[in-house]
Amino acid sequence: MIDHSLLETSKLAIAETRRLAGAVAFAALVGLAGCQSIETPDTIRIDREQGSQENIASLSSVIAANPRDPEGYNVRGSAYGRAGQFSRALDDFNTALQLNPNFYQAYANRALVYRNMGKPVEAARDYNAALRLNANYDVAYIGRGNIYRQAGRIDEAFGDFNRAIQLDTTDGRAYHNRGLIYQLRGQHDKAIDDFSKAISLSPSAPEPYNGRGISYVALNDDENAFADFNHAIELDGKVAESWANQALIYERRGDKARAAKSYAHALQLDPKYLPAKQGLDRVRAGG
Repeated sequence: MIDHSLLETSKLAIAETRRLAGAVAFAALVGLAGCQSIETPDTIRIDREQGSQENIASLSSVIAANPRDPEGYNVRGSAYGRAGQFSRALDDFNTALQLNPNFYQAYANRALVYRNMGKPVEAARDYNAALRLNANYDVAYIGRGNIYRQAGRIDEAFGDFNRAIQLDTTDGRAYHNRGLIYQLRGQHDKAIDDFSKAISLSPSAPEPYNGRGISYVALNDDENAFADFNHAIELDGKVAESWANQALIYERRGDKARAAKSYAHALQLDPKYLPAKQGLDRVRAGG
Protein backbone atom coordinates (compact mmCIF):
# COMPACT_ATOMS: atom_id res chain seq x y z
CA MET A 1 0.00 0.00 0.00
CA ILE A 2 1.28 3.44 -0.86
CA ASP A 3 2.20 5.92 1.86
CA HIS A 4 0.97 9.01 0.03
CA SER A 5 -1.98 9.96 -2.13
CA LEU A 6 -1.21 9.31 -5.76
CA LEU A 7 -3.07 12.40 -6.88
CA GLU A 8 -1.53 14.67 -4.26
CA THR A 9 2.09 13.59 -4.49
CA SER A 10 4.07 16.05 -2.42
CA LYS A 11 6.83 16.80 -4.91
CA LEU A 12 4.49 17.28 -7.87
CA ALA A 13 1.55 19.03 -6.29
CA ILE A 14 2.93 22.56 -6.57
CA ALA A 15 4.67 22.09 -9.92
CA GLU A 16 1.54 20.72 -11.53
CA THR A 17 -0.92 23.42 -10.49
CA ARG A 18 -1.50 26.57 -12.46
CA ARG A 19 -5.02 27.88 -11.95
CA LEU A 20 -5.49 31.00 -9.88
CA ALA A 21 -8.28 30.31 -7.39
CA GLY A 22 -8.42 33.61 -5.53
CA ALA A 23 -5.34 35.81 -5.61
CA VAL A 24 -4.48 38.16 -2.74
CA ALA A 25 -4.48 41.86 -3.69
CA PHE A 26 -1.98 44.27 -2.19
CA ALA A 27 -2.94 47.52 -3.90
CA ALA A 28 -3.04 49.40 -0.60
CA LEU A 29 0.48 48.25 0.21
CA VAL A 30 2.21 48.98 -3.06
CA GLY A 31 0.15 51.86 -4.39
CA LEU A 32 -0.82 50.01 -7.53
CA ALA A 33 -3.89 47.96 -8.32
CA GLY A 34 -3.39 44.42 -9.46
CA CYS A 35 -0.40 43.26 -7.44
CA GLN A 36 -1.35 39.72 -6.58
CA SER A 37 0.05 36.51 -5.20
CA ILE A 38 -0.49 33.12 -6.74
CA GLU A 39 -2.23 30.32 -4.95
CA THR A 40 -1.65 26.63 -5.40
CA PRO A 41 -5.06 25.05 -5.38
CA ASP A 42 -5.23 21.27 -5.52
CA THR A 43 -6.23 20.88 -9.12
CA ILE A 44 -5.35 18.02 -11.42
CA ARG A 45 -3.33 18.84 -14.48
CA ILE A 46 -4.97 16.90 -17.26
CA ASP A 47 -2.62 14.35 -18.78
CA ARG A 48 -4.25 12.39 -21.57
CA GLU A 49 -1.41 9.86 -21.59
CA GLN A 50 -2.54 8.76 -18.13
CA GLY A 51 -5.90 7.90 -19.64
CA SER A 52 -4.59 6.29 -22.80
CA GLN A 53 -6.04 2.96 -23.82
CA GLU A 54 -2.67 1.31 -23.27
CA ASN A 55 -2.22 2.64 -19.75
CA ILE A 56 -5.78 1.94 -18.66
CA ALA A 57 -5.63 -1.54 -20.23
CA SER A 58 -2.47 -2.29 -18.30
CA LEU A 59 -3.99 -1.15 -15.02
CA SER A 60 -7.20 -3.05 -15.77
CA SER A 61 -5.16 -6.20 -16.30
CA VAL A 62 -3.68 -5.78 -12.83
CA ILE A 63 -7.20 -5.42 -11.41
CA ALA A 64 -8.42 -8.47 -13.32
CA ALA A 65 -5.62 -10.52 -11.81
CA ASN A 66 -6.31 -9.20 -8.29
CA PRO A 67 -9.96 -8.06 -8.21
CA ARG A 68 -10.08 -7.91 -4.41
CA ASP A 69 -7.02 -5.67 -4.07
CA PRO A 70 -8.14 -2.08 -3.41
CA GLU A 71 -4.74 -0.71 -4.40
CA GLY A 72 -5.34 -1.54 -8.05
CA TYR A 73 -8.54 0.49 -8.12
CA ASN A 74 -6.83 3.36 -6.34
CA VAL A 75 -4.06 3.45 -8.93
CA ARG A 76 -6.43 3.25 -11.88
CA GLY A 77 -8.69 5.86 -10.29
CA SER A 78 -5.69 8.15 -10.07
CA ALA A 79 -4.98 7.60 -13.77
CA TYR A 80 -8.58 8.35 -14.65
CA GLY A 81 -8.40 11.50 -12.55
CA ARG A 82 -5.26 12.68 -14.29
CA ALA A 83 -6.98 12.05 -17.61
CA GLY A 84 -9.97 14.17 -16.61
CA GLN A 85 -12.30 11.17 -16.52
CA PHE A 86 -13.68 12.05 -13.12
CA SER A 87 -16.75 9.81 -13.09
CA ARG A 88 -14.63 6.74 -13.76
CA ALA A 89 -12.12 7.90 -11.17
CA LEU A 90 -14.89 8.14 -8.57
CA ASP A 91 -16.11 4.68 -9.46
CA ASP A 92 -12.66 3.22 -8.84
CA PHE A 93 -12.13 5.07 -5.56
CA ASN A 94 -15.59 3.97 -4.42
CA THR A 95 -14.67 0.36 -5.16
CA ALA A 96 -11.34 0.72 -3.37
CA LEU A 97 -13.14 2.03 -0.29
CA GLN A 98 -15.75 -0.71 -0.42
CA LEU A 99 -12.94 -3.26 -0.38
CA ASN A 100 -11.02 -1.41 2.33
CA PRO A 101 -13.03 1.17 4.31
CA ASN A 102 -9.81 2.18 6.11
CA PHE A 103 -8.00 3.19 2.91
CA TYR A 104 -7.37 6.81 3.90
CA GLN A 105 -5.28 7.57 0.81
CA ALA A 106 -8.25 6.68 -1.41
CA TYR A 107 -10.40 9.12 0.57
CA ALA A 108 -7.87 11.89 -0.11
CA ASN A 109 -7.69 10.96 -3.78
CA ARG A 110 -11.46 11.02 -4.08
CA ALA A 111 -11.52 14.37 -2.28
CA LEU A 112 -9.22 15.85 -4.90
CA VAL A 113 -11.47 14.64 -7.69
CA TYR A 114 -14.46 16.18 -5.94
CA ARG A 115 -12.57 19.48 -5.73
CA ASN A 116 -11.94 19.36 -9.47
CA MET A 117 -15.64 18.71 -9.98
CA GLY A 118 -16.52 21.83 -7.98
CA LYS A 119 -17.82 19.89 -4.98
CA PRO A 120 -15.96 21.28 -1.94
CA VAL A 121 -18.47 19.94 0.58
CA GLU A 122 -17.96 16.37 -0.60
CA ALA A 123 -14.21 16.95 -0.74
CA ALA A 124 -14.11 18.23 2.83
CA ARG A 125 -16.12 15.24 3.98
CA ASP A 126 -13.57 12.89 2.44
CA TYR A 127 -10.60 14.75 3.91
CA ASN A 128 -12.29 14.50 7.30
CA ALA A 129 -12.74 10.77 6.79
CA ALA A 130 -9.07 10.38 5.89
CA LEU A 131 -8.07 12.24 9.04
CA ARG A 132 -10.33 10.15 11.23
CA LEU A 133 -8.48 7.11 9.94
CA ASN A 134 -5.03 8.69 10.12
CA ALA A 135 -4.75 11.81 12.25
CA ASN A 136 -1.16 12.30 11.07
CA TYR A 137 -1.90 12.40 7.33
CA ASP A 138 -0.36 15.69 6.20
CA VAL A 139 -1.87 15.53 2.70
CA ALA A 140 -5.40 15.63 4.09
CA TYR A 141 -4.62 18.60 6.34
CA ILE A 142 -3.24 20.52 3.36
CA GLY A 143 -6.19 19.62 1.15
CA ARG A 144 -8.74 20.51 3.78
CA GLY A 145 -6.84 23.69 4.62
CA ASN A 146 -7.17 24.84 1.03
CA ILE A 147 -10.92 24.26 1.13
CA TYR A 148 -11.15 26.32 4.33
CA ARG A 149 -9.00 29.10 2.90
CA GLN A 150 -10.97 29.37 -0.32
CA ALA A 151 -14.16 29.50 1.75
CA GLY A 152 -12.76 32.42 3.76
CA ARG A 153 -12.28 30.32 6.91
CA ILE A 154 -8.75 31.61 7.33
CA ASP A 155 -8.13 30.67 10.94
CA GLU A 156 -9.18 27.07 10.34
CA ALA A 157 -7.04 26.92 7.21
CA PHE A 158 -4.08 28.29 9.13
CA GLY A 159 -4.57 25.61 11.77
CA ASP A 160 -4.54 22.84 9.17
CA PHE A 161 -1.39 24.10 7.48
CA ASN A 162 0.27 24.48 10.85
CA ARG A 163 -0.65 20.91 11.74
CA ALA A 164 0.85 19.59 8.51
CA ILE A 165 4.05 21.51 9.24
CA GLN A 166 4.15 20.21 12.81
CA LEU A 167 4.03 16.72 11.32
CA ASP A 168 7.29 17.52 9.48
CA THR A 169 5.62 17.44 6.08
CA THR A 170 7.88 17.51 3.05
CA ASP A 171 5.01 18.92 0.98
CA GLY A 172 5.88 22.49 0.05
CA ARG A 173 2.22 23.43 -0.31
CA ALA A 174 1.82 23.59 3.47
CA TYR A 175 4.44 26.33 3.72
CA HIS A 176 3.31 28.07 0.55
CA ASN A 177 -0.32 28.22 1.63
CA ARG A 178 0.53 29.32 5.16
CA GLY A 179 2.68 32.01 3.55
CA LEU A 180 -0.37 33.23 1.63
CA ILE A 181 -2.23 33.63 4.91
CA TYR A 182 0.69 35.52 6.44
CA GLN A 183 0.53 37.80 3.39
CA LEU A 184 -3.17 38.33 3.90
CA ARG A 185 -2.43 39.33 7.49
CA GLY A 186 0.35 41.70 6.44
CA GLN A 187 3.05 39.57 8.11
CA HIS A 188 5.40 39.64 5.18
CA ASP A 189 8.60 38.65 6.96
CA LYS A 190 6.93 35.42 8.07
CA ALA A 191 5.46 34.97 4.61
CA ILE A 192 8.91 35.25 3.04
CA ASP A 193 10.25 32.62 5.44
CA ASP A 194 7.45 30.23 4.47
CA PHE A 195 7.81 30.82 0.75
CA SER A 196 11.55 30.23 1.08
CA LYS A 197 10.89 26.91 2.80
CA ALA A 198 8.43 25.97 0.05
CA ILE A 199 11.11 26.78 -2.52
CA SER A 200 13.61 24.55 -0.73
CA LEU A 201 11.10 21.68 -0.89
CA SER A 202 9.91 22.33 -4.47
CA PRO A 203 12.66 24.31 -6.23
CA SER A 204 11.22 23.78 -9.70
CA ALA A 205 7.82 25.30 -8.87
CA PRO A 206 7.23 28.93 -9.93
CA GLU A 207 4.40 29.62 -7.48
CA PRO A 208 6.42 30.14 -4.28
CA TYR A 209 8.82 32.45 -6.14
CA ASN A 210 5.84 34.56 -7.17
CA GLY A 211 4.48 34.48 -3.65
CA ARG A 212 7.78 35.53 -2.11
CA GLY A 213 8.18 38.24 -4.72
CA ILE A 214 4.85 39.77 -3.78
CA SER A 215 5.91 40.02 -0.14
CA TYR A 216 9.17 41.62 -1.24
CA VAL A 217 7.12 44.17 -3.19
CA ALA A 218 5.04 44.88 -0.09
CA LEU A 219 8.30 45.57 1.76
CA ASN A 220 9.51 47.79 -1.10
CA ASP A 221 12.33 45.37 -1.92
CA ASP A 222 11.84 45.55 -5.68
CA GLU A 223 15.26 44.10 -6.50
CA ASN A 224 14.60 40.78 -4.79
CA ALA A 225 11.02 40.77 -6.04
CA PHE A 226 12.19 41.22 -9.62
CA ALA A 227 14.70 38.38 -9.25
CA ASP A 228 11.97 36.07 -7.95
CA PHE A 229 9.50 36.96 -10.70
CA ASN A 230 12.14 36.47 -13.37
CA HIS A 231 13.09 33.11 -11.93
CA ALA A 232 9.44 32.07 -11.90
CA ILE A 233 9.33 32.85 -15.63
CA GLU A 234 12.50 30.85 -16.20
CA LEU A 235 10.94 27.87 -14.48
CA ASP A 236 7.69 28.08 -16.46
CA GLY A 237 7.13 30.78 -19.04
CA LYS A 238 3.46 29.91 -19.49
CA VAL A 239 2.18 31.29 -16.19
CA ALA A 240 0.38 34.60 -16.77
CA GLU A 241 0.78 35.72 -13.17
CA SER A 242 4.57 35.61 -13.40
CA TRP A 243 4.62 37.96 -16.39
CA ALA A 244 2.12 40.33 -14.76
CA ASN A 245 4.28 40.41 -11.64
CA GLN A 246 7.37 41.16 -13.70
CA ALA A 247 5.43 43.92 -15.46
CA LEU A 248 4.53 45.43 -12.10
CA ILE A 249 8.20 45.95 -11.27
CA TYR A 250 8.82 47.56 -14.66
CA GLU A 251 5.83 49.80 -13.96
CA ARG A 252 7.12 50.77 -10.53
CA ARG A 253 10.45 51.63 -12.18
CA GLY A 254 8.71 53.87 -14.68
CA ASP A 255 9.60 51.62 -17.63
CA LYS A 256 6.15 51.65 -19.19
CA ALA A 257 7.23 50.14 -22.51
CA ARG A 258 8.59 46.97 -20.94
CA ALA A 259 5.70 46.88 -18.48
CA ALA A 260 3.22 47.02 -21.36
CA LYS A 261 5.04 44.23 -23.18
CA SER A 262 4.97 41.93 -20.13
CA TYR A 263 1.35 42.72 -19.30
CA ALA A 264 0.41 42.02 -22.93
CA HIS A 265 2.24 38.71 -22.82
CA ALA A 266 0.38 37.76 -19.64
CA LEU A 267 -2.90 38.47 -21.42
CA GLN A 268 -1.86 36.31 -24.33
CA LEU A 269 -1.40 33.45 -21.89
CA ASP A 270 -4.62 34.18 -20.00
CA PRO A 271 -6.98 36.70 -21.63
CA LYS A 272 -9.17 36.70 -18.51
CA TYR A 273 -6.41 37.58 -16.06
CA LEU A 274 -7.70 40.87 -14.69
CA PRO A 275 -4.49 42.20 -13.04
CA ALA A 276 -2.73 42.05 -16.42
CA LYS A 277 -5.59 43.85 -18.15
CA GLN A 278 -5.72 46.52 -15.45
CA GLY A 279 -1.95 46.94 -15.56
CA LEU A 280 -1.88 47.27 -19.33
CA ASP A 281 -4.65 49.86 -19.20
CA ARG A 282 -2.69 51.83 -16.58
CA VAL A 283 0.61 51.97 -18.46
CA ARG A 284 -1.07 52.78 -21.76
CA ALA A 285 -3.15 55.51 -20.18
CA GLY A 286 -0.06 57.00 -18.60
CA GLY A 287 2.00 56.77 -21.75
